[in-house]
Amino acid sequence: MTHPAVSDRRTAHIAWRHHGHAGDTGVPPALLLLHGFTDSAACWEPVVPALAGYGCIVATDARGHGDSGLPEGPVGPRQHAADQALVLDDLGVSEPVVVIGHSMGALTAVALAATRPDLVAALVLEDPPPYGMGGRPRGVPAWLAGLRSLDLAGRVAHAREHEPAWSEAELPPWALSKGQIDPRYCERDVTLLDPLHDLAADVRCDTLLVYGDADRGGMVTDADADAFRKAAAGTVTAVRVPGAGHSVRRDAADAYLRAVRAFLDAVRSRRPR
Repeated sequence: MTHPAVSDRRTAHIAWRHHGHAGDTGVPPALLLLHGFTDSAACWEPVVPALAGYGCIVATDARGHGDSGLPEGPVGPRQHAADQALVLDDLGVSEPVVVIGHSMGALTAVALAATRPDLVAALVLEDPPPYGMGGRPRGVPAWLAGLRSLDLAGRVAHAREHEPAWSEAELPPWALSKGQIDPRYCERDVTLLDPLHDLAADVRCDTLLVYGDADRGGMVTDADADAFRKAAAGTVTAVRVPGAGHSVRRDAADAYLRAVRAFLDAVRSRRPR
């Protein structure tokens, strides 16, 4: 596998990482990676080498996560999407990028595709919450508070015990991110999106929807995937990964990467040369 060089950058309040070959640090990205709630850009590093052949990669820390700041005002997919547009505009991208998002990051990806279609060539959505971010109570969730009460080694040990299917490479960035999130994020008002299948009509690019099993914690059901596929303006490929839960790429990395790489190969084959 190729191991791209990493360069840490910042645009306004958003911290981001550029993964590329030596000398590529000024090259616009082909892929934009958006993490889920309480994760960070570093949580993508275990899969970056497998995606390096598709071009330079940018992974951002969502506002209030990782090393990013937390501006005043509400949070939610629309605010996060505006942050991603800010980064891509700052980079001066001349070609739309493939946006890969997990959970909260997948909703951000959908919002970005709907509001700035000029920036998005295709979407990869990993188990997005079908009904947006509604219903989240204010305050730091008890499970997150429990993790934040542990030191980094304790959080790594917790993940190793409770997520035995995850590779060792997944554990340190996951554990670190839980200590980085700004707890004030959990107190903010949330700007909601419509249900995922209602948003599909505004998504005109090709989309890969990857999801796991509901009985293992997956949020997307077969019915949700079918509704999204039928409503989408663009072509949707839905792949359920048996045995995986909400974090498909961690629970079943090989199956996740097979689906994503096949989709990226298809997208690349259709691009004009």
